[in-house]
Amino acid sequence: MSNRVPEEVIEKIRSSTDIVDVVGEYVQLTKRGRNWFGLCPFHGESTPSFSVTADKQIFHCFGCGAGGNVITFLMDIENLTFQEALSRLGNRSGIEIDIQSPAESGPVQSKSDHQLILMHEFAADMYHHILLNTEEGQVALDYLENRGFTREMIEKNKIGWSLPEWNYMASALKRKGFSEEELESSGLAIPREQSSGYFDRFRGRIMFPIMNENGKVIAFSGRVLEHTKQEAKYMNSPESPIFQKSQVLYNVHHARSAIRKNRKIILFEGFMDVIAAGKAGVDNALATMGTSLTSQHIRQMKRFAQEVVICFDGDDAGWEAAKRAAISLNEDNFKVEVAVLPGKMDPDDYVRENGAAAFKEQIIGKPHAFIAFAMMHARRHKNFQYENDLLQYIQEVLQLLAGRSSPLERDLYIKQLSEETGLSQEAILQHYRKLENKTIERNRPEAPAVKAIKKEPKRITSLHRAERMLLAHALADPSVMDKLAGEDSGIPFVSEEFQALYVQLLGFYEEWDKADFHKFLETLQDAELRKLVMETALSERDPEHADEEISDCLKHLQKHRIEQQINLKIQQSKEAEKQHDLKRALLLAQEVIALRKSL
Repeated sequence: MSNRVPEEVIEKIRSSTDIVDVVGEYVQLTKRGRNWFGLCPFHGESTPSFSVTADKQIFHCFGCGAGGNVITFLMDIENLTFQEALSRLGNRSGIEIDIQSPAESGPVQSKSDHQLILMHEFAADMYHHILLNTEEGQVALDYLENRGFTREMIEKNKIGWSLPEWNYMASALKRKGFSEEELESSGLAIPREQSSGYFDRFRGRIMFPIMNENGKVIAFSGRVLEHTKQEAKYMNSPESPIFQKSQVLYNVHHARSAIRKNRKIILFEGFMDVIAAGKAGVDNALATMGTSLTSQHIRQMKRFAQEVVICFDGDDAGWEAAKRAAISLNEDNFKVEVAVLPGKMDPDDYVRENGAAAFKEQIIGKPHAFIAFAMMHARRHKNFQYENDLLQYIQEVLQLLAGRSSPLERDLYIKQLSEETGLSQEAILQHYRKLENKTIERNRPEAPAVKAIKKEPKRITSLHRAERMLLAHALADPSVMDKLAGEDSGIPFVSEEFQALYVQLLGFYEEWDKADFHKFLETLQDAELRKLVMETALSERDPEHADEEISDCLKHLQKHRIEQQINLKIQQSKEAEKQHDLKRALLLAQEVIALRKSL
């Protein structure tokens, strides 16, 4: 697949892309010495074992063995083909790549997604132009400016205006060559029920584009100027192949660098909250798209930071949503804090009423710890003069503390509970221990299963070391492969994975006349084989004594094969004795003696 793109283009993309920048968009990296370290995105870990080496432009995890270069990193983390990863990196560097036609590229879905994104990009540009440059958009522009939107904010977020006409956008998209099937699939147009043709989904609305991580428009949210009972205040694009609300976080493409700088995410309920926070200079802001926080959202957030400040609306629904999100993030080992808005305000209300500085300093700058917020939540709408409310409050707080708090936190909050309720710390602590024991009991049945699947550290055998060193020499010198291929004994490797790499490396050297493990990595579709190549490339070998090392490796592998034959013949001899075939048993025993002598 890789040879369809000229090699000089691949090399240009590879050399113009900094692996630290790319990996840093998925992993929070910290520089130690010459290398960068972070938590591996390919397996769960609490201590950083994932390393990025800038001068060699490679990454390697000492925990799970994952490794490669910038192209294979994108292939592994985004599950992309070589050309898809190359195209994405090319876009970053301003290098255009002509991806194959649908017949060549395999899945039609990728081409379809590309078309849908082109349609949304075209629509966003048109909506934006109408808002800023036409008389028809002036009313909407005045409305936005009166709401505190500056021209810079409008341009940054590519805000637009959809004309109050039935098929203005549908007609424009058809003139651009998009089919009716693509119109319907995009969600930008809706088929007429009583006649043929399509009409625009968005008409007479301020248009807020929803963009993916690469800044490409994948959906819209349209807001009416004047809200009436006849129509919804906001209308959103339907889900499509390029837009699934449970997977999309708003503003990632703008916020990524600020999140990396602050090492913290400010999480809002909706995209308008993010825009309002932007007015206050809160740039590390993300938002869900009108859904509860999902495991997909959390997985994306973990790539950028391990600290989250939740800032949801101040009404009852916002408090409930904040509690659910806080619990989910806490269970996924995030450091969680909650910024609480007074009354029933949302971020935009607060900024307009109290100013941007107050929002940034008093709300975002003074969040509550997770348990402290949980206690505030539990106290809401309760009257401690009623025994049921008092006991329910204690129960809710202790249930959150059980299994989620350190001894220091436990003592701090139990003391606070005692002061608030007038009950003794001893009584509250006793109840806490009962809840904690129940939590331990509830989790105990899962322990064996977790233990069973826990990956034991890989034991490096002498066979693995010999195969790895032999492959390391072959990766570094094509003439070694010529020598190995000329051996009469066939494939010199014993293990299946090394045999597979040997065959692929033979094919690689038939096409390329020089060693290049970066290029060889990119030809491998199997991530496990790429791990093995990286492990091999990083292993120590002595180029000055290559012949002696290769000879020793071949002898060791030959010895292993002989030992395998000995074990097999001993087993066969025992089977022959059981079947009273003494002649065959004797013959096999003699072969075993001869093989042992050859060792």
